[in-house]
Amino acid sequence: MKLTNLVNRLEARCKKERLPSISVGDTVKIGVLIQEGEKTRVQPYQGIVIAQHRANLHTTITVRRVFQGVGVERIFTIHSPTLKGIQILRRAKVRKAKLYYLRDRVGKATRLKPRLSDQGKRI
Repeated sequence: MKLTNLVNRLEARCKKERLPSISVGDTVKIGVLIQEGEKTRVQPYQGIVIAQHRANLHTTITVRRVFQGVGVERIFTIHSPTLKGIQILRRAKVRKAKLYYLRDRVGKATRLKPRLSDQGKRI
């Protein structure tokens, strides 16, 4: 019993408090901390959330973007200290939990329908 309390306290200390509610289909802009030698900088990574794995402190999202004609996917741990910020740019209406079908599509076929409830609201 004492071990689980210790684990819960450690997880609570590492958990980020102010995170937006991210869902599959959202277009997000993530600030990733990059270290180059002695210097550190924040590099933005923008793409569509195609998958989400909810596991408390180990929650991850898979973000897909097309860069120079090649599809690139990255998995981000939400509560990682290397993530400096998450900004939701657009929300989309999706009917699946995983959007892996977007991997096979190109161009306009990858568009998602915007969520109507969020139109006109600043996110």
